[in-house]
Amino acid sequence: MTDLTMRVDDLSDPRIAEFLADHLRDMHAKSPPESVHALDLAALKQPDITFWSGWHNEALVGCGALKRLDAGHVELKSMRTSPLHRRKGIGAFILRFILSEARQRGYRRMSLETGSMSYFTPAHRLYAAHGFLPCPPFEGYGEDPNSVFMTLLLGDDPVLR
Repeated sequence: MTDLTMRVDDLSDPRIAEFLADHLRDMHAKSPPESVHALDLAALKQPDITFWSGWHNEALVGCGALKRLDAGHVELKSMRTSPLHRRKGIGAFILRFILSEARQRGYRRMSLETGSMSYFTPAHRLYAAHGFLPCPPFEGYGEDPNSVFMTLLLGDDPVLR
């Protein structure tokens, strides 16, 4: 999809609220409650989080966020592609956009947590294709058989090689 637009989002649009509610429902349907680390609308409105929505014309097709952990480390949060638009490269586009933003802001590392179940295999492949490697739990997470933790040093961009 070549005409995708990313916007910093203030989370006030009801379409975003519904999109994120769908995300939370999906996560709770796929993972045990104690292993769901997706943020709700209120949690995403914190000052240490920047949230972007992805639009194709006027259709909301995806989103993602950065949570500042410290001066050099951010966490990727709330990555989601609309079920109607999956397998079209939108997730990769959003991930590359957010990686670029993190680099421009001077962060040196990006980490993430995602589920370990087969439902999350496409996410694992996407992150690995962009250079993310498995890592131990970080920033308050604990060992969890339902979670996969990954990290990327932002100076190493395999997509640009």
